[in-house]
Amino acid sequence: MNLEENKRIKAAITAVGGYVPETILSNQDLEKMVDTNDAWITSRTGIKERRILKDNQKATSYLAIKAAENLLSKNAIDPTSLDLLIVATVTPDMPVAATAAYVASEIGATNAFAFDLNAACSGFLYGMSICASYIRSGQYKRILLIGADKMSSIVDYTDRTTCIIFGDGGGAVLFEPSPNEFGWEDEYLRSDGTERMSLSIKAGGSLYPTTQNTLDSGWHNIHQEGKVVFKFAVSEMANVAEKILVRNHLKGSDIDYLVPHQANKRIVDATAQRLNLSEEKVLMNISHYGNTTAATLPLLLNDFESKFTPGDKLIFAAFGGGFTWGAAYLTWAYKN
Repeated sequence: MNLEENKRIKAAITAVGGYVPETILSNQDLEKMVDTNDAWITSRTGIKERRILKDNQKATSYLAIKAAENLLSKNAIDPTSLDLLIVATVTPDMPVAATAAYVASEIGATNAFAFDLNAACSGFLYGMSICASYIRSGQYKRILLIGADKMSSIVDYTDRTTCIIFGDGGGAVLFEPSPNEFGWEDEYLRSDGTERMSLSIKAGGSLYPTTQNTLDSGWHNIHQEGKVVFKFAVSEMANVAEKILVRNHLKGSDIDYLVPHQANKRIVDATAQRLNLSEEKVLMNISHYGNTTAATLPLLLNDFESKFTPGDKLIFAAFGGGFTWGAAYLTWAYKN
C-alpha cells in the first residue's frame, strides 16, 4: 500500500456491544449502608442506581468478555478476524498479567495481540485514538476496543463520597477502515499529573507497595477529593469539547449527539451548556449505571446505537484520574 492510499484510509466504528450485571444497587439500598439518601445522591450526581458484579469469582475480564461476545454475536463477526484487542480498565484482573490477553484467548481471538490501557475514565477515549491511528496506518484492519471496570472491587462501601458514584459494566466497539467517508475526524487529548492524588488508589503500586499498614489504612480503595475533581472536570471537559468544535468550524447546532463520560450529571450539563446543545442531543444513562469508568462511553454507544445514522456528528468528551481528559469528533458510519 502506497502513501497516498494510506492517507485515504479513515477509521470508523462499525459495531458496538455492551454488558452490565443483573444485580442492581439502588440509592435506597445505599441509604441502609451509609449516611446518605436518594434525594441527595440524585441532586448531586444524577444517579438512581448502579449495577454490581456480585460474584467474587468473576472479575473485570468477565465484563469484558460478555461485552465482546455481545458485539461479535449480534454482528456475526468471526473472532479470528481480529488483529488487535485492547482493554481499557483501571481494575485489571491482576497486576502484570494483561487482562486483554486473557479476554482475547477466551473469546477465540487467536490471531490478535492484546494489551491493557489505563487512563482512568479517559481510557476508552484514549483507546479510540490508538485504534484510529492503527487503522489509518493500514497495518491492521479489525480492532476490538473494550472498556470494562469492576469498580465495586475497589470501592469502600462505608465511604459515602465514593460508594454512591461507581458501578460495574463493560462495553465494546469495533474499529475498521470506513466503508464510506465517515469515521474518526479529530481529537484533542490532555493530561496533568500535578493533582494525581486527588483521584487515585494510593497503595498497591511501586510508590506504596502492599503492607499491613496500607491495608489497615484503606489505601487500596479509590479515594477522591470531590471538590478538586469536580472543579477541574467541569472546566476542562467543556474546554476540550469546545476546542474540537472551534477547530473543526462547527457550532452546537451542527452536532447531532454529545457522548460524554458519565461521571456526574452536573459535569455533563455544564459541558452541554458550553457547547449550546439542547437536552435531546446529550446522551446519558448515568441514572441507571452510575460511573462505570472506562465503560461509560461504549455503554452509551450500545444503548443509543439505534438512534445513529450515517453522517451523524458525535462529540466525545471524558475526564478521569491522573488527571486525564480529552474530546474527539467522529462521524457515524452505519445504520443499525
